[in-house]
Amino acid sequence: FAGRRVLVVGDVMLDRFVYGRTERVSPEAPSLILAADRQEQMLGGAANVAANILSLGGRCHLVGLCGADAIAGELAEELARFPELTADLVRDASRSTTLKVRLVNPQHNTHLLRLDWEVTTPAAGAVLDDLITRAVAAVPQADVVVISDYLKGVLQPALMQAVAAEAARHGIPVIVDPKGQDFARYRGASVIAPNLHELSLAVGRAVPQEDAAVEDAAQEISAASGAAGIVVKRSQGGVQLVEHGRTTARFPTLARRVTDVSGAGDTLVATLAMALAAKASLDAATRIANAAAGIAVAKKGTAAATVDELADLLLHRHEHRISPKIYATTEALRQQVAAWQAEGLSVGFTNGCFDLLHPGHIWSLTEARSRVDRLVLALNADASVKRLKGPSRPVQNEAARMTVAAALEAVDAVILFHSDTPLDLILALQPNVLLKGGDYTPDTVVGRDEVEAYGGRVEIIPYMPNTSTSEMIQRMAEAEAEKSGLGTGSVIPDLIEH
Repeated sequence: FAGRRVLVVGDVMLDRFVYGRTERVSPEAPSLILAADRQEQMLGGAANVAANILSLGGRCHLVGLCGADAIAGELAEELARFPELTADLVRDASRSTTLKVRLVNPQHNTHLLRLDWEVTTPAAGAVLDDLITRAVAAVPQADVVVISDYLKGVLQPALMQAVAAEAARHGIPVIVDPKGQDFARYRGASVIAPNLHELSLAVGRAVPQEDAAVEDAAQEISAASGAAGIVVKRSQGGVQLVEHGRTTARFPTLARRVTDVSGAGDTLVATLAMALAAKASLDAATRIANAAAGIAVAKKGTAAATVDELADLLLHRHEHRISPKIYATTEALRQQVAAWQAEGLSVGFTNGCFDLLHPGHIWSLTEARSRVDRLVLALNADASVKRLKGPSRPVQNEAARMTVAAALEAVDAVILFHSDTPLDLILALQPNVLLKGGDYTPDTVVGRDEVEAYGGRVEIIPYMPNTSTSEMIQRMAEAEAEKSGLGTGSVIPDLIEH
């Protein structure tokens, strides 16, 4: 995916989420009171498609329309956070920038209300001409084009025709995320990706969660639009790929849990585009896109999937079977820790080699977890263990140690660190509580001063005696020596090697 270039043309917007508690009914009207305590905002609509492309390692040129208002300024600030994004927006003083505000009670995972500020008047005249000029000029530099239609005025027939014609001239596929009832206006698209509701509107009847019914409806919109591929997003029913009127693939949903479906369709379309840009078949691209949507709905707000998350979900390497807890990068874990803390959860941090797991390890981890809401375990990488413990250690390599640690109920996240101390990791994550075993004193805990400086604290877990990995290795070596009659010095290297 790295460096693939995607042109996104469509309706950009700003998504704002206001979170709070609903514990009272208004005395003024029979409605709930949301006691708001925080808000977040992020890119939405076509801009969220762009954000997903960037999250997957791609480069994006975004062409869209906004107003000349204060919301446009906030939208510009959000867009500026992405250095790989070329935001090419036409400003129209006659319209407001689209803003969607969702009122959410996270305790019950409930969207209470959505407020939309928007003008959906079709783009026309000089504004439409400007959109067409910018979009057509960007097509030759793209590997794939995404049309993101939210019926906010951008996707006029003249724009669709001009972009599709230029893409066809260069042999570039065009993917459409559609809206409305008239799919004939998407003529020139290679792939159209409606959800089940959009499919129903397009054919004028309710389409049930049945493969045959979906295939029949997909045949109709394929005939109307000329698109050879129809990727139908069936929510809990997964994704169905219909090519030339026939179902060629069917993928069940891979969502482990559903936290928020906002923007999941954007994630699927963006990933589909990235996979096609990387020369995947439409079948393979659909499978990858379905997995990305499953990742996105497990996150709060308008979220994106990452390459690491997709690899964890799709590659099925042994060490990834408990992969949701394993973090490959500090930045990914930093974002997760920040998200936990934003929900009011206390995050603890502990570290060590955790080579051969024993009751002392279990005691320290479960006791640490009982003192916080989430526990991060940082494991010394193999080279670090060798420096600390000697050339014959670790017994288990870092992949094995991460797999074992992530399988523990007490551990919520696992990450490797390669230096002799985890200070840099502690500074990046800023946990609420730093936890260490009883063989330490507060004065000897690395990171204590830094954690206490930003308001965190250090806690020492009482040490369980007679539990040591070195002692375990020694006892195993002695047992081998008794059987073979050899000294322990000749047994330990052989034990480590095997």
